[in-house]
Amino acid sequence: MTEEKRKRSRHTESAQAGAENQPQPVSPAMEQGQRVDEETTAQGEEILSVLQQELESAQSQCKEYFEGWQRERADFMNYKKRIERDQVQLHQVVTANVVKKFLVVLDDMERAVRNRPAGAEQQEWWSGLELIYRKLQSILEAEGVQPLAVAQDEFDPNLHEAISHEDHEVVGSGQIIEVVQQGYRIGDRIVRPALVRVAR
Repeated sequence: MTEEKRKRSRHTESAQAGAENQPQPVSPAMEQGQRVDEETTAQGEEILSVLQQELESAQSQCKEYFEGWQRERADFMNYKKRIERDQVQLHQVVTANVVKKFLVVLDDMERAVRNRPAGAEQQEWWSGLELIYRKLQSILEAEGVQPLAVAQDEFDPNLHEAISHEDHEVVGSGQIIEVVQQGYRIGDRIVRPALVRVAR
């Protein structure tokens, strides 16, 4: 290679290196592409922000609805329990009102059984009377009617009505000596208090 060719080659290389170091001219198409990219990024961020706000709003509304549903469910359960309790109490009141009318008959039959005449057990009419008495007792038991007092129970003014206070050698103070008229209850409701004699 001649000296002239070498010079030309070096001149071409230096010109290329200088061209690489110089800033390249930006075409209008490239500038427009950059602007589109920046606008797209800004729009994406704006959409993301809107979606995040909508998500937070939906989550807040969902929580509010869920809490409201829980409150309504608790209110309904309380209402249901109250209705059931009222129905039980109403049933007890109605049963107690009907039972009171039969207690008078039961008292008379108990007195008849206690004071039966001598030799009555062998007679057919007495067997029939005892059968009716037991049937009446079983009907009342099936309705949840329970007797209140027996002798030597502690006197309770909520359940018993004292007709006398007497000294007694066997029964302790404050205990029932005798049940003069049996009292009855249905559940927690007193149908009739027991009439009793109480030791003092």
